[in-house]
Amino acid sequence: MRSRAFCAKAAGLALDKVTFHLLPSGGGFGRRLPGFWNFLTYAVKTAMSVPDVPVKLVFTREQEMQHDFYRPNVTSRFRAAVNQDGMPVAWVNDYTTDEDPNPEAHIFYTVPNQAYGTAKVRAYVPTGPWRSVAASWHGFFVESFLDELAHEAKKDPLEYRRALLQEKPRHLATLNLAAEKAGWGAPLPAGRGRGIAIFECFGTIVVDVAEVEVTDAGTVKVHRFTSAADSGMVVNPDGFRAQVESAVIFGLSAALYGEITIGHGAVEQQNFTDYEVVRLAETPEIEVHFHESDAPLGGAGEPGIPPVAPAVVNAIFAASGARIRELPVKKHPLAASAGRG
Repeated sequence: MRSRAFCAKAAGLALDKVTFHLLPSGGGFGRRLPGFWNFLTYAVKTAMSVPDVPVKLVFTREQEMQHDFYRPNVTSRFRAAVNQDGMPVAWVNDYTTDEDPNPEAHIFYTVPNQAYGTAKVRAYVPTGPWRSVAASWHGFFVESFLDELAHEAKKDPLEYRRALLQEKPRHLATLNLAAEKAGWGAPLPAGRGRGIAIFECFGTIVVDVAEVEVTDAGTVKVHRFTSAADSGMVVNPDGFRAQVESAVIFGLSAALYGEITIGHGAVEQQNFTDYEVVRLAETPEIEVHFHESDAPLGGAGEPGIPPVAPAVVNAIFAASGARIRELPVKKHPLAASAGRG
């Protein structure tokens, strides 16, 4: 109904003069949500310019990539106070947003003193939803910073998280499941490291363990990804597994390569020749495991994204000693860091 009303307004017609045929299509990842319907305007105007014949309007890859709604530019600053054991007793997070404050910034770890601040920054580039929305960047921010705290405390990243999740049995059980299935702590070849990250959004907890190699040339190879998820009861295991697997590939593409740049007022990327994504040869071995609980049913399509990027950058640190605090990874020369993990 809302799409039909939008088309009627674009055409300057009464609602009863418009028939809207809803057709199935593939994943839109936020592109088809209300407020981002410029493609409907183009379709209506095109159809009205050639009356009495049906019109099918299809954007080329170049047109869509250069006239889209983009993931917002965001940044986050953290401060923490720790006790004599290196565990956080105060957590302060200030971050930017292009919308209202993000509840996804709030941590589930047991830290007695927490404070959050946000600054709304005007975006001059059209921005829109991205798979897992604000959880995607807060997952990267929070889990990367927590890994840094563990390192400063000279503690194992897994054990550090376990200590902070003693009051969260679902989170702890899912964390333990992922660590066990990934073989956390087992020896790895030189130049490889494991990274771990956990996040909860849309009612589902997901833990990722990434096994990453940083070569002497500074290239990054993700060899293995182990995911564990708790969405309450798993209604469709095959469907849920497919969602998590796709989230890993989707998240890896963004973490390793995803970047839109503006030059002379226009988007510079046009197609997959200059906007890289993870290809089949780069796709790691992916394992997905479920921890079922009596929690209310959670989502499946969005929650797999947030822990992907932090698991990867935490593994890069374990392999090379290089901290990645800005994505994508491709922007950072790693050759000088290789072998220092």
